[in-house]
Amino acid sequence: MTENTTITTGAAPVREQEAAEGAEGAVRQDEAPATGPAAAEVPAPAAARKGRRVLFAALRWTAAVLVFAGAGAGVAHTLLQSERTDLPGLSTQGDGRWSYPVLARPELPAGAPLPDGADNQDGTHFAALSALLLPAPEGAGADEGFKADQDGVVTPDAFLEEYVPDARAAMKEGFEYEGLRQITGRAWTMPDGTRTRIYLLRFHSSGFGDLFPGCAADTKLVGASVIGTDLDWSKAKGSQRNNLADYIKVNDVTLFEEKKPHGDTQTRLGCLQAGDVQGVVIQSRKDGAPAVPFHQTVILQGQLLS
Repeated sequence: MTENTTITTGAAPVREQEAAEGAEGAVRQDEAPATGPAAAEVPAPAAARKGRRVLFAALRWTAAVLVFAGAGAGVAHTLLQSERTDLPGLSTQGDGRWSYPVLARPELPAGAPLPDGADNQDGTHFAALSALLLPAPEGAGADEGFKADQDGVVTPDAFLEEYVPDARAAMKEGFEYEGLRQITGRAWTMPDGTRTRIYLLRFHSSGFGDLFPGCAADTKLVGASVIGTDLDWSKAKGSQRNNLADYIKVNDVTLFEEKKPHGDTQTRLGCLQAGDVQGVVIQSRKDGAPAVPFHQTVILQGQLLS
C-alpha cells in the first residue's frame, strides 16, 4: 500500500499521507525531557544523538500505527465481513521496519460472529487458524529449521522446543488439561540475520488461554538467559495519548526482551491474548534483535487477531 492509498471509513476517506503527518505532529508534541533514572545517564554527545534518533524513530512508527489502526477500528465490522478486504497498512520508511504485503483478514463461515462482536462474548475466532497468521515480509527467506506441515500446523512437542527442556513436561501436561485445540505457526529469516517465529494457539475458550504459562517474565526460552519487560515498547506506548490495545482489539499485549549481558544472540518475546487464541511472537538475532521490526510484527499480528 502506498502513501496515497485511500481508506474509506464509511464517512470520509482518510489518506495515509495526511495521517502520517498527524502522527509526526503527535510525536513532536510528546517529546518531553526525560525524567527518572534514565535521565541520570549522560552518554557521549554522539551516542546520545544516535540513541535519540533510534528512539524517536520508534515513537514515530508507533504513532503512525496508532493513527492507521484507529482508522481501521472504524471499519472493523466491514473488514471482517465475508469479502476479503484490505487492512490499513503502512508505507515503509528508513527506521528499520519491514515491508509487509497488504494484509487482509480471512473470510468467516456464513453466519459466524466477529471475534469482538456483541454476540461473541468469549471472543472466539471462527476463521481458519492458519489464515490468521501474519505473512512474511518482503525479502524474507525460509527458516529451514522450523517444524510445521504444509498447512502451518505445529505439534505441541515442536512448539515446546522453543522452551528449555525442564519446562516442557509441565507445559505439555497443561495443554492436555487446559483445552488446547490446535497450534499453527510461520517462520522466516531476514537478510540481517533476524529470525522470526509466530505461533497461534487455539484453546476451547478464552479462560483456558488465560492460563497459558509460556508468556511471562519468568518464561525460559532456549538460548535466552533472562527476559524482562521490553523497555522500548513501554517508552513508545508511554509517549502516546492512546492505548494501543484499544486499537488492535486484543485482551492483552505483553512484550519482553532478553536483558544484557546476553550471549551472542538476543531474543525478544511478544504475547497476544485474543479471546480463544494466544499469539506468541519470538524474534532473535546475533548481536542484538532490533526493537522496531519486532514491535511492528507484534502489532500487525494483533490486527489480524482483532
